[in-house]
Amino acid sequence: MMKRIGCHISHINRNRGITLIELLVVIVIVGILAAIAIPGYTTYMQRARRTDAKAALEQLRAAQEMWRAEKGSYQTGADAIATLASTMGGPAARVGDYDLAFTVLLANTFTAQAAPWTARQSSDGNLTINHLGQKLPTDKWAK
Repeated sequence: MMKRIGCHISHINRNRGITLIELLVVIVIVGILAAIAIPGYTTYMQRARRTDAKAALEQLRAAQEMWRAEKGSYQTGADAIATLASTMGGPAARVGDYDLAFTVLLANTFTAQAAPWTARQSSDGNLTINHLGQKLPTDKWAK
């Protein structure tokens, strides 16, 4: 005599995957997480790239001060940044996402500026430092 064993097994195999509703819920959750995370990550990366410019401006200021200590006035001219880079250890004219430039107003004053040249950094604005070490904008230098 043989017994029937498989009569109640058919309902177990009905749940073979996920439904469309479950898939949509997962997509919505991922979208919400991305909407929260991406702006924070973008701000973080912008601050990280700004750090390169701040370090380069500090190097440029130090190189100018060394030049002034040896020559009696700050370095001027079209190739001044290149000259400071090769003789005093100053930075290159382009550092990361920023272009460096400076203006010597008198023999004993200057202002250096880092201006973003890439679209991803352009909303960050310019950074400046002068011969006294005054840094503008202060909120960008503080972070």
